[in-house]
Amino acid sequence: MDSKEVKFLLFHFYVFIMNFVYILGTAGSGKSALTSSLLDTLRAAELNAISVNLDPGVKWLPYYPEVDIRDYIDYDKIVEEYQLGPNGALIACVDTAVNYIEEMKEEIEKFEPDYVIVDTPGQLELFAYRDSGKIITSTLSKNNFSIIFLADSIFLNRPSDFVSVMLLAYSVQTRFKAPQINCISKVDLLSEDVMKRAIQWITEPITLKESFLSEIADIKGEFSERIFDILLEIGTLGEFLLISSYTGQGMTELFAELQRIHTGGIDI
Repeated sequence: MDSKEVKFLLFHFYVFIMNFVYILGTAGSGKSALTSSLLDTLRAAELNAISVNLDPGVKWLPYYPEVDIRDYIDYDKIVEEYQLGPNGALIACVDTAVNYIEEMKEEIEKFEPDYVIVDTPGQLELFAYRDSGKIITSTLSKNNFSIIFLADSIFLNRPSDFVSVMLLAYSVQTRFKAPQINCISKVDLLSEDVMKRAIQWITEPITLKESFLSEIADIKGEFSERIFDILLEIGTLGEFLLISSYTGQGMTELFAELQRIHTGGIDI
């Protein structure tokens, strides 16, 4: 079998696989902005990419979702009917979304997409730590999915902030047990000094450890050091991409990581 035949077979093998990418992250980290930017990146590479909005309470999006949970669930109606507050209503909506997975799946399949970018609710815990989130990911995408964990660049202000977001990223990965790309957003807003420090923390974890232990010297330092060493051992450090949905910084690297995860680096 020559190289052309191999490429032909690989193409037809991958073309029928829908690769799901769920974007989860801290509130205000820019998940919807990244969804829009990632769609542009994938489409520029001539890939058929569509978006799914799973946030029932969102009023405006920077992209047009091909599949939208708001077509199935009326957030305002649930608030009024059950007299719930904002968070209670969102929980009810996300849990109710499980009832519409099959309908949403049928909508998605009509597009025959290479990639399905799923924009999750603004509050991380509503999707990541409830059973409905795991049910949606496993059923909607048949377990063929990856996760982009997104954190705001404000978590680079102090070493303890960055370590805390690393713990959060690891908890998400433990929860879903899926390939995960960790990203820090809005890096275009960082000063040059903070940016250099962030790169050093990511590429040279020992510098982060020194800064972290210096900051928390008076707060259970030994316990915190053990936590940090565990993060280092399991490989959580050094796995954050610095990106900006506004300038496009880091999007090429993010695209390459997605291709590596879903297609082994082969252009589908």
